[in-house]
Amino acid sequence: MATLSFEGHAKGSIEKVAVEIEKLVIAGWTGRDVEALNHHIEELKAIGVQPPSKVPLYYRVAADLVTQAEAIQVLGDDSSGEVEPVLVGAADRLWVTVGSDHTDRKVESYGVAVAKQVCPKVVARTAWRFEEVEPHWDKLLLRSFIVEAGGRTLYQEGGVAKIRSPRDLILGWQGEKRLPAGVAMFCGTLPSIGAIRASSRFEMELEDPVLGRSLRHAYDVEALPVVS
Repeated sequence: MATLSFEGHAKGSIEKVAVEIEKLVIAGWTGRDVEALNHHIEELKAIGVQPPSKVPLYYRVAADLVTQAEAIQVLGDDSSGEVEPVLVGAADRLWVTVGSDHTDRKVESYGVAVAKQVCPKVVARTAWRFEEVEPHWDKLLLRSFIVEAGGRTLYQEGGVAKIRSPRDLILGWQGEKRLPAGVAMFCGTLPSIGAIRASSRFEMELEDPVLGRSLRHAYDVEALPVVS
């Protein structure tokens, strides 16, 4: 298990939240828009990833892969991040934060489920009460940035309205619309701007333009040498 510790922001107040994660779920192929989903499938096919057997798919990965670190280590230069809304079930309520389903793209080309297990899954240290954003969920915005040619480059950007709603994803996973305590669920991502590519740093953001606030986190990526 892993313990996630958040500053929970709730209508101007801040509370400390700690959740022991017993189950980590990565929801994949979650696009609402068929054209956008097919675009994401095609961009992954371009790097050798086989299309999914159905959509959405729910990948269970080891709970101890989830981290709030500001730096991670990966093997080789073939991994990359992708920004996602992340739901966290606590004993008293549902929280939402922002995270990165960091994935080894070389491994993904022969086994998506295996690739999900290879890299850490990074989440922010701040979160919102889900009930505060659920009424205007489709207005939330996702962004990510990478370091490229010595500068900060916009890598992903768009509305969460392009992704299936959290309640639908929870329902699709376990048949009811409540996420149990101790479960963290990554909700899916947006297509990259340009090719999927690695970076030594990944920055992510979930913006709420209605309440005028954002969740942000960034982490550095150290590529370890591949030896044989």
